[in-house]
Amino acid sequence: MKKAGRTSGCCFPPMFGKSRIQPGGFRLISNSSYEESSSTRSGGQHASLNKRKSSLSTHRRRYSSHKYNQQQYETAPMIVCFGEMMINLVPSESGVSLADADEYKKSPAGSTANVAVAISRLGGSSAFIGKVGKDEFGYMLSDILMQNGVDNSGLLFDEHARTMLAFHALKSDGEPQFLFYRHPSADMLLRPEELDVRLIRKATIFHYSSFSLVMEPSKSAHLAAMNLAKMYGCVLSYAPNLTLPIWPSSKAARQATMTIWNFADIIKLNSEEVGLLSEGDDPYDDQVIMNKLFHPHLKLMLVTEGPRGCRYYTQEFKGWVSGFEVEVVDRDGAGDAFLAAFLCIFSAHTYIYQNETRLREALVFANATAAVTLTNKDAIPSLPTKDAVLRLLLSSHFN
Repeated sequence: MKKAGRTSGCCFPPMFGKSRIQPGGFRLISNSSYEESSSTRSGGQHASLNKRKSSLSTHRRRYSSHKYNQQQYETAPMIVCFGEMMINLVPSESGVSLADADEYKKSPAGSTANVAVAISRLGGSSAFIGKVGKDEFGYMLSDILMQNGVDNSGLLFDEHARTMLAFHALKSDGEPQFLFYRHPSADMLLRPEELDVRLIRKATIFHYSSFSLVMEPSKSAHLAAMNLAKMYGCVLSYAPNLTLPIWPSSKAARQATMTIWNFADIIKLNSEEVGLLSEGDDPYDDQVIMNKLFHPHLKLMLVTEGPRGCRYYTQEFKGWVSGFEVEVVDRDGAGDAFLAAFLCIFSAHTYIYQNETRLREALVFANATAAVTLTNKDAIPSLPTKDAVLRLLLSSHFN
């Protein structure tokens, strides 16, 4: 496992380095009423598309950043996110179905891209590897990564396929609707030989979802990237992000998701995914987690429960950390924000899963990050800065 370097760019230790917490510690401020110890419960951003004076290099747009971001990359452990980035088209009016919507607005999205942006906004160092179309939406997404401080040098542009589009609505009864246009989209055409090996070699953590496993050649590219990351000593982080409309069936989704299950060091799920992957078993039953989903080489499994908080499972202990009471506006991106916050901390403290007290403190911060995300609309536009998360933690402490 790679050793974490200096962590001045990471979101966890420096956040209390000058003040309320004694030097050397990283205790989080939280409301004790929101936490439950393991012993008591077992169980869109609008991007302007300016005219470009020079054309993009073939298939790839190299990342350039301000001096601050370049220094950030040199000091913070790198987290490389591999997978999907797309344009979401969401109804301008809340609570209507796709068919009933009169107009839509565009919003950047994609679970692994969300994680990359959230890490950067929290003060960490992230990069993205994936593929978009050589079209205006692809250029827009590349710009959004760059504007948010994400290294986008691993993002490729395909001349023969379009950027993925997804219509996404949340009906008045809370039922989500998805309609994907990827037949195929550019993200599905990433090939193993196109991988940015340089970026993977730099990573402390390599994070991915299951989106790329739907078909070739992206499936082979995904497997090759995982193998490279493992060879270079990266921690492998897996959040399947099971989105059934992209799969032929729920059985196909479950089988593909499980083919790479045992390679991951960290796995993040939500309760619905636990139910699907366990083939209908109780998603809140700890024995279901440990007997069906926790593999022998896994360091940590995290299961989010929306505003309620999260559960955690290791080889030695398990427990639950409750969430924060906020007014929920949109759930999109909250799970990604949660994981980004945790990975930002884990990248600098790679053995935190062995210390339950510190793990729980990190998960309080992750829950707070998700909670702030819940209070805003859309995925990437709603992802919070470190300051916004700290304000929630402080207000919770004093209320």
